Amino acid sequence: MARLIAALFAAALAAGCASQPVSPALFAVLPAPDGHIGAIAVEHGGERRVIDTAYGFQQLQPDGSLKPGHLTEVEVRTRFGSTLEALPAPPASFTLYFLEGSDELTASSKEDLEHVFAEIRHRPLPDIVVIGHTDTIGAVQYNDRLSLARAGRMRDMLIERGVPADRIQARGRGERELLVPTEDQVREPRNRRVEINVR
Repeated sequence: MARLIAALFAAALAAGCASQPVSPALFAVLPAPDGHIGAIAVEHGGERRVIDTAYGFQQLQPDGSLKPGHLTEVEVRTRFGSTLEALPAPPASFTLYFLEGSDELTASSKEDLEHVFAEIRHRPLPDIVVIGHTDTIGAVQYNDRLSLARAGRMRDMLIERGVPADRIQARGRGERELLVPTEDQVREPRNRRVEINVR
């Protein structure tokens, strides 16, 4: 998704009139951290303009028309730095893997867990969803319990590191959402996982 700035100039903000259109207003598309460039559509007075280039913008003029333009990265930082700093961090996702039939992380995933903690530390009020999964070894009911145990174990570890319990949801999906599709009773290490989504 494109990152969007809707920057209202100081004079317009000072007017404080929320019920009427405020102008001039600037709408710009910024590249995502991974370089992806999305698009937005700006509509006003029956006119519709699509912005689909990095740092492209449309500015609403006092007469109601839209004027296109382009910003540089330096201009964005100069004009909108405080706004960008106030935006919440984009969501982050992590996948950690488990030993077979266990809620014990693999050695490499124990190391990766530190990246999860580091990401959470950067967020003053994180929302965290932990979803446990299994492979298809064992009965469905067993895998439901195991996936929930894996999610619960991760939740407990986050709480031990100081994350408030009410900021974490833990769910188990058993073998219902395989990362690697397999037949029943197939060992697949990549399916023995938790997905941790941090917002």
